[in-house]
Amino acid sequence: MKRNAPGSVEPLVSVEELTRHFPIKKGLLRRTTGYIRAVDGITFDVRHGETLALVGESGCGKTTVARTLLRLLEPTSGRIVFNGEDVAQLNRQQLLAFRRRAQIIFQDPFGSLNPRMTVGSVLEEVIRVHGLAENGGLQRRVTELLSAVGLDPADARRYPHQFSGGQRQRIVIARALAVEPEFIVADEPVSALDVSVQAQVLNLLADLQERFHLTYLFVSHDLSVVRHIADRVAVMYLGKIVEIGDSETLFENPQHPYTEALLSAVAVVGAADDSRPIVLSGELPSPANPPRGCPFHPRCPHPEKDEVCRTTPPPLEAKAGGGMAACHKVVGRESSGPGQP
Repeated sequence: MKRNAPGSVEPLVSVEELTRHFPIKKGLLRRTTGYIRAVDGITFDVRHGETLALVGESGCGKTTVARTLLRLLEPTSGRIVFNGEDVAQLNRQQLLAFRRRAQIIFQDPFGSLNPRMTVGSVLEEVIRVHGLAENGGLQRRVTELLSAVGLDPADARRYPHQFSGGQRQRIVIARALAVEPEFIVADEPVSALDVSVQAQVLNLLADLQERFHLTYLFVSHDLSVVRHIADRVAVMYLGKIVEIGDSETLFENPQHPYTEALLSAVAVVGAADDSRPIVLSGELPSPANPPRGCPFHPRCPHPEKDEVCRTTPPPLEAKAGGGMAACHKVVGRESSGPGQP
């Protein structure tokens, strides 16, 4: 189902040194005593027409990245450039216009739909807010959207609880399409669905991408799903991107020890290591108190890790094996630029 990587390398979205820190407040006066570094200085691009997957363990900051890109969460620092426009600097009116061009599909379709509104009302509300159709065109547009996601136009009169999980996710996808966006952030869009339904929704997303020339940021922890749909993959660990590159290259020749461990722990056809899983020692460190140096060094199984790993953060740089990785022990080459494999 995955398409060939797009020929254009021009980014639709450029993220530069993005951070999102949450204050830790304690005591009667609720004083700030520290920060949770959920996203800690990441840089990457999403190219026109591609699917970039963002993967990693629970708690690594994937969803925070997704919501910060659309300013559902405000960034602590850094830049989010969408088609040459700095999203962090948009005022309220400009942000509404931006939301027409960039939408999100949430993980829980039932939780993201108003149970008191019919499906038709949910879609009509979005269209009205953005002024995309007059009253006479609302019904026609709702019919078009439901048909586009494989639902019966008669379903517009039904309520969310009357649908299955897969059907509800189709409704959420239709709502995202209602404003004719260029960019869609899909935050774990199939993780709450049965396996038999996941493939149907993934195929729908791929078909819609081709039909409407969409660009996706696809957030997931399921590497089997990611290999099926992604053109490129960015791997996150403790708020940082530790590897990014072409999907096939990353799955066949991972450069970072954390990526190797992820691939070894799941049944992924064609993964680099088909033998026993790599067991990481220790627990995931707290994002409120990340390790010095390489954030992965306390759990790294690399036999050659040394003092530089414990004291110096590794840069995300191009490697001889393809793609980019933040690791002192993988041989690098001259970088082709931030966010580029």
